[in-house]
Amino acid sequence: MNTKHKNFNKVYFAFSDLFALNIINLATLSYIDRYSVNLFLYIVFCIFSNICWTICSFTSAMYLNSGWLNSQRIFSRTCIAFICYNCFSYLFALSLLRSGNNSYIFYDICYFALFLSFTRSSYIILSSYTYKTDGHSKKNGVIDRNDLNSSLSSANGINGSVNYDEENPFAESYATKQAKSQPALYKLAEPNSQSFAGCKFELKSNRFLENKYQTGFIKNTTAISLRNDPLSDISALMQKRVFDVIIASFILLFLLSWLIPILAVLIKLDSRGPVFFTQLRSGKNNIPFRIIKLRSLRRNIDADSRQVTRGDGRITQLGRFLRKTNLDELPQFFNVLAGNMSIIGSRPHMLKHTEEYALLHNNYMLRHSTKPGITGWAQVNGYRGEIKEPQQLQKRIEHDIWYMENWNIALDFKIVYLTVIKTLFGDENAF
Repeated sequence: MNTKHKNFNKVYFAFSDLFALNIINLATLSYIDRYSVNLFLYIVFCIFSNICWTICSFTSAMYLNSGWLNSQRIFSRTCIAFICYNCFSYLFALSLLRSGNNSYIFYDICYFALFLSFTRSSYIILSSYTYKTDGHSKKNGVIDRNDLNSSLSSANGINGSVNYDEENPFAESYATKQAKSQPALYKLAEPNSQSFAGCKFELKSNRFLENKYQTGFIKNTTAISLRNDPLSDISALMQKRVFDVIIASFILLFLLSWLIPILAVLIKLDSRGPVFFTQLRSGKNNIPFRIIKLRSLRRNIDADSRQVTRGDGRITQLGRFLRKTNLDELPQFFNVLAGNMSIIGSRPHMLKHTEEYALLHNNYMLRHSTKPGITGWAQVNGYRGEIKEPQQLQKRIEHDIWYMENWNIALDFKIVYLTVIKTLFGDENAF
């Protein structure tokens, strides 16, 4: 797991646990009988409970867990921390609050136990779902396994591994041989390979260290990825998915719930045809999905093969307004909730254009290693619309790959902000 996102998990759980503990203490304080309980002593108990939980949780290494998909490890360390906290806090309360009714301490502990159970279970369910739906359940390949565990798939020989990797859906390939002694590995490891699979080398294989790289682990062996890929991390994917679901739900509930019916009536009055336009586009790992847009063109036979150009006669009168203001893209928030798209990412192209562009530029297929987006880094930097020259395609690919290699949640918020600004003040490449 990427260290930055692993640290995010530690901070998130540590903060949420202490926050919940204090909310429970405050809620209990409002219900206790202040005549039978010494308020000052209860406040002292609340302070002690915070210190006690912090010590117990870190002593049990609950926040230092590196295997965040290991449900048994998460629950066992949480239980150890909670049992220790339960014993110490209850003994402290009994010794400090000797008189009066102390039953509220029992409720404190029970509510906190329910919170811990809910948060850990929710995290495991969400991470497992994200792990499966984002393609991380695919098998891995290993070249010359040496001491790596045999649970990984293996191909026959270096050349056979290179060919096998190109023909089979490996999520990642691992090489334990020195790249310097096996030139054929260069083809597999080349960052601009047409394959979506990443290639990682055992740490001793340092031929490519002049490139921007990312370290990780396969079993107990350190591996180097030749391309920085934050979104290969399950924690980063969860952050991005939560970001997508929250914003998409907000847009659908408070904007599209009343705007779509109005636009649907206007589209019907403007021209014949359906309100929505659907089309197969290239999604993550080049798996086709059906994108949803508001129809802005008249019915035509070239819809699946011909780009929309400036002054295109197929655009309806209302369609020009919809495209200029990006309103035709709004139904794609349904694609986001369905999991086919993300709010931020590379714009998906028609299947025919994906085949053509892949032949024109070696790096093109790398942009399909993440979910396509409604908007993206290339779009807010002016690279959108019709592609007339190879340089336009190259710039778009460069921006898409830069986004993938430098992703963080703050960057997504920045792109959303820039998209809104461009929409409000106009974009000369929107037509």
